[in-house]
Amino acid sequence: MPDSLEPDGILAPDAQFTLAELCAMELDGVLVRVFGKAFRSAAEPETPALRAAALAHQVPASMAARAVLGRGSAAWIHGCAPPPAAICLLLDRRHRTTSLPPHSGCTVHEVHLGTYDVEQLGGARVTCALRTAVDVAMHEPPAAAVPVLLALSAAPELQCPLGRINAALATAHHIPGRRRALALLRRLLEP
Repeated sequence: MPDSLEPDGILAPDAQFTLAELCAMELDGVLVRVFGKAFRSAAEPETPALRAAALAHQVPASMAARAVLGRGSAAWIHGCAPPPAAICLLLDRRHRTTSLPPHSGCTVHEVHLGTYDVEQLGGARVTCALRTAVDVAMHEPPAAAVPVLLALSAAPELQCPLGRINAALATAHHIPGRRRALALLRRLLEP
């Protein structure tokens, strides 16, 4: 097994291993692909911190210090959604934005991030479970949002029951998608 895993537990192509070598180790059962070009040791279980680190390895360097992994990407990190088709990056609108390089595999959304909206996982900044749930309810189509919201609310370690998500949405003001999200939560809360 390679002894050069990054401190975050992820191996990505660099000067030591090419992508082809990492893929060969994956075929040999030594490594497991976490996301994109990021791998973990087969002996190490996949955790939210490893998923966050794997996504962080895919973020363009120009945005790495300011970007927060959010929406569906954060839901996947929390273990409550499938891997994202594109990595969702949130940038606090109080800071200057940078455009994404072509074919980065990321999307950027300028948002207001509150003090308690972000946590550190695997060396990456990720929206907390409650902020993730609120964002998913407001921005994802209902067919995609419902299973994610149910999974987030069912995970006791995330402390994010449907009633708490509903209360967070009810206190939000002047946010596009809020009414639709509240209606969705009301349907989920009905017996």
